Amino acid sequence: MENTVFVKSYDKPEVDMDEILRYARIDNSSGQLDALIRECMQEALGKLVYKVCWREFSVRECDEFLDMGFLKTDSKALIRSLRNCSTVIVFAATVGIELDRLILKYSAISPTKALFMQAIGTERIESLCNIFCQDIMKEKCYIGKGVTHRFSPGYGDFPVEVQKDVFRVLEPSRKIGLTLNSSMLMSPTKSVTAILGITDEIQENTKNTACVECEKKDCKFRR
Repeated sequence: MENTVFVKSYDKPEVDMDEILRYARIDNSSGQLDALIRECMQEALGKLVYKVCWREFSVRECDEFLDMGFLKTDSKALIRSLRNCSTVIVFAATVGIELDRLILKYSAISPTKALFMQAIGTERIESLCNIFCQDIMKEKCYIGKGVTHRFSPGYGDFPVEVQKDVFRVLEPSRKIGLTLNSSMLMSPTKSVTAILGITDEIQENTKNTACVECEKKDCKFRR
C-alpha cells in the first residue's frame, strides 16, 4: 500500500459557471460578459488535462507529533483534522501547463481575459480535487470507512515547506508533470497537493456525498 503511487486521468469535470464568476469576483447578472466568458472557455477547456497521483500511508499520533510515515509534523490544525484516522491519502492534482501559457499570453494583451483564464483554472482544479475526493469517499464508504476534508501544505500552521516531502514520496514530476521550485511554488500553477484522513467512521458532513452513488446496497452509512 505505502509503496504504490497510483495515477489517474479524469475526463473533463462538469463546469460550474457560477464558481468561475465567483473566483473572478465579477457580477455578470446583466449577462454582458457571457460572450467573452464562452470565448475564454472554448479556448481553455480543450487544452486542459485532469491528472491525479496519490499514495496511502499509516498514521499515528505520538506525544505532540503526528507520524504519517513519510513525515512527522506538530501542526495542531492537522492533528485535529486527522484525529481518529488510521491512514492518510497524500495526493497531487493538476490541470496542466497550457492554462499558464494562456494566462501569460493574455496578461500582456487582455487583462480581462487573463482574469477569466485564472478563474477558469481555479474552478477546474477545484472540480478535479472534488471529483477525486468523492471517488475516495465512495471507495472507503464501501468498506465502512470515512474520509476527512482535504488539508493542504501552507494552510494554518501546516508549513508550506512540507511540499518537499509530498513531492519526494509522490514524484509528481514524473507521474503527472507537476514540479516544485525552491520557493515552494508549483508548476503548473493550477495544481493542488493535499492530505485526506481515513477514519473508521464516515464523517457526518460528507455522508451524503460519499453514499449517494454507493453501490453496496447494505452499506451501513446509506440513508
